[in-house]
Amino acid sequence: MAQSSIEWTEMTWNPTTGCNKISAGCKFCYAEVMSRRLHAMGVDKYRNNFKLTLHEDALQIPFSWKKEKIVFVNSMSDLFHKDVPLDYIKRVFEVMNKNPKHTFQVLTKRSDLLLKYHTELNWTSNIWMGVSVENEKVMHRIDDLRQTNAVIKFLSLEPLIGPLPNLKLDRIHWVIVGGESGHKARPMEKEWVVDIKDQCKNARVAFFFKQWGGKRKKTTGRVLDGKTYDEMPKLKKKSVA
Repeated sequence: MAQSSIEWTEMTWNPTTGCNKISAGCKFCYAEVMSRRLHAMGVDKYRNNFKLTLHEDALQIPFSWKKEKIVFVNSMSDLFHKDVPLDYIKRVFEVMNKNPKHTFQVLTKRSDLLLKYHTELNWTSNIWMGVSVENEKVMHRIDDLRQTNAVIKFLSLEPLIGPLPNLKLDRIHWVIVGGESGHKARPMEKEWVVDIKDQCKNARVAFFFKQWGGKRKKTTGRVLDGKTYDEMPKLKKKSVA
């Protein structure tokens, strides 16, 4: 586990590491770059570089946290990767089920497997499930998410590389928007962000603006029309399996 600089969470927990690119949003994957760096440093957890790897020892980590935490699950991977066995996903969910005081944020681009597996999983209300949507070509991920039994459902529209004028936000509780960062970052237009913000307002969905991005994301910041948007979904009473 590690403290996180990601604005919408507090820390990360990676029971798996590694992934592979499946859509345009993956082009400049930060997790791949970080994995290569950690591999070069000799960090044992990244001995396989960015190849999908299960870390069973990590399953015990959440039981050691004493204070309530907001946790991004698999910041360095995708829990619904095709090479992660369903039984292992169930074990990860069981850990989350047994730690109801913590909020676990799970994010995937593989909404097809999420939809296939969702009835096999125990969706306690401390598990927030999200899908990444970078442009209109992958809007189907939202429909897949909507059909799941997750109590809190969210969208990560990052890196936003195209307009999303017709978001279907029914049964969606939270939307995060962010521009791509790094030397080769693809541009994000302000009108795309404003349109999404307005759609969220009309649908009464929490809106979180993460960053403008660009080569120097700290310089461009995260202020939109003079305001910082840090809205979060309303926390629901957590339950134990």
